[in-house]
Amino acid sequence: MGNISAVTDAEFEAQVLKSDKPVLVDFWAEWCGPCRQVSPILDEIAGAHGDKVTFYKMNVDENPVTPASYRVTGIPTINVYQGGEVVKSIVGARPKAAILKELDEFIA
Repeated sequence: MGNISAVTDAEFEAQVLKSDKPVLVDFWAEWCGPCRQVSPILDEIAGAHGDKVTFYKMNVDENPVTPASYRVTGIPTINVYQGGEVVKSIVGARPKAAILKELDEFIA
């Protein structure tokens, strides 16, 4: 799992929605191949930009409530939350450059 902490349904509100800075949540599952492709990319991005954005992973099998409430139907889904709201949603595996471009406004 690299250097990204896991977040659970129980911790979601406190850790993500009430955060002072933008929070990226990677919704994933153990059995998801594309999730495994995205994981090391997010680890690299977190290593480089963890000062500007907080990074978390959420296992959708172990934590079904939060993904359902945010209509996460396909994984990997990467949501960026700011001020308690989803401000960006990236669905599906993407190369690092594409993910960085999507996150540009948060990490620039």
